[in-house]
Amino acid sequence: MSNLKSLELPVVEPCCPPVTSAALSEADSVKMAAMFKALADPVRLRLFSRVASHEGGEACVCDIQDVGVSQPTVSHHLKKLREAGLLTSERRGTWVYYRVAPEVLAAMAGLLSAAR
Repeated sequence: MSNLKSLELPVVEPCCPPVTSAALSEADSVKMAAMFKALADPVRLRLFSRVASHEGGEACVCDIQDVGVSQPTVSHHLKKLREAGLLTSERRGTWVYYRVAPEVLAAMAGLLSAAR
């Protein structure tokens, strides 16, 4: 794996009202589409799920890499999830640990929830 440092990604805040209550702005639709596009790949979705459901809320790449593809492919998919703002990472020694970025799940769920 490449020499990754802890990445400072912008905090993803719930950007959007539920789709049933108002039309998305262009900026909000671009932001949310990038997140959903990253999750549209089955391997990425499995990796994201493994991180999100891992005990303690973070997972070492060594614990989640068995998803049926090579290690370089896992690294590529994790990079795409980080670039979309879905995961954050931190290198500790020789391993990289991943967490779901704050507010990501709430932002995606909020967009897809029915208006009250």
